[in-house]
Amino acid sequence: MIAKKDIEKFLEPKKLAVAGVSRDPKKFGHQVFEELRKRGYEVYPVNPKTPEIAGEKCYSSVSELPAGIDRLLILTPKQQTDAVLREAAKKGITRVWVQQLSETKDTLKIAEENHLDLISRKCIFMFVDPVTSIHKFHRTLLKWFGRLPK
Repeated sequence: MIAKKDIEKFLEPKKLAVAGVSRDPKKFGHQVFEELRKRGYEVYPVNPKTPEIAGEKCYSSVSELPAGIDRLLILTPKQQTDAVLREAAKKGITRVWVQQLSETKDTLKIAEENHLDLISRKCIFMFVDPVTSIHKFHRTLLKWFGRLPK
């Protein structure tokens, strides 16, 4: 089980790369990107199909990210997740969050083989303060039923 301290370590520096950021403001990948920026995070978007998203330079791959980024949020479709995870390990990224529903049956194994600190099967919106909207309600339910990471 994922511990609260692991989530806090991932979110603490407020600087991370996000693979799977969409150009379309209606898509989840774009919404996560915008919400993280609104909440004070320095976000490095990764999308091979565009050089810029919302006025920010966009990196075509994880390997192109600048040095010093050691956290990656993966929002890609399942078919791309494990390749992005391997690329992150080669880049030297040590902490990875694979958004719920993006993991595959091999994701955990790949993370273990590459000694990555992995958070998976969790929605980042449940943990980035302030937690708002429906996520606040879901978080309360998880807390009531003892399913919120401790």
